[in-house]
Amino acid sequence: MCTVCGCGEGEGARLEGDGHEHHHHDHGHQHGHDHGHHHHDHGDLHFGHGPARAHAPGLSQERMVAIEQDILSENDRYAVANRAAFAARGQFVLNLVSSPGSGKTTLLTRTLEVLNGEMPLAVVEGDQQTSNDADRIRATGAPAVQINTGKGCHLDAHMVGHAVERFADLTGGLVLIENVGNLVCPAAFDLGEHHKVAILSVTEGEDKPLKYPDMFHAADLLLLNKVDLLPHLDFDVERCIDYARRVRPDIEVLQVSARDGSGMQAWLDWLRAGLARVAATPASEAPAA
Repeated sequence: MCTVCGCGEGEGARLEGDGHEHHHHDHGHQHGHDHGHHHHDHGDLHFGHGPARAHAPGLSQERMVAIEQDILSENDRYAVANRAAFAARGQFVLNLVSSPGSGKTTLLTRTLEVLNGEMPLAVVEGDQQTSNDADRIRATGAPAVQINTGKGCHLDAHMVGHAVERFADLTGGLVLIENVGNLVCPAAFDLGEHHKVAILSVTEGEDKPLKYPDMFHAADLLLLNKVDLLPHLDFDVERCIDYARRVRPDIEVLQVSARDGSGMQAWLDWLRAGLARVAATPASEAPAA
């Protein structure tokens, strides 16, 4: 289980969509902070300096490192299989990651509404509970499979592999995976996607890339969302972009608003270009990992 957020403790993930349940058992990984207490002059406590960069009472740093390596290795095995399946079907697959409240689902539904009929579309929706967001997505006409993770704080490649089996007949097109709202744990888990896309709302604060560097380092694209609200906020766009590029110098950045449509054309063109690249790449030449 994640020691920070309780991921996987006591419950398996449930895949919803056809009345059958697929259970994914506890994966035992550890994230977050270091085992030892470190005091600075101003009284702050830091738990992120040991080799595991995590803290779990009763577990040594070395044991936590071993557990995490085992879990990520197993996840990567499933991710390789997912990637091969996506390549065989010619699908362009994105892993959308953000904190709760970023406007991720609204941006997703607006995207689907525009692209519906232009290309094949499918969505994997990840939440701890409820199918509310999947229902919103299905209302656009796009097929969606809900994964409820229970106490799990992220999707993993095994869960996603089960979900995308529902899209095995989809040739080409765009598969969007909306991960559980969390800027920590999803960073470490490869789902077999072509890109992680981080969505950051301007209501969240421009220092998020420095607070959650693993996620922004893993992302190839940053969507700075809700820019229609900028006149009402003290948000420094250039500073936020600078922080993101300190973490990931080559990260692409697009400023968008699902509400008023600002920047949406650039985002849609980015998606079309990605799909075109995948369509032009034979499955035999697709990267295996």
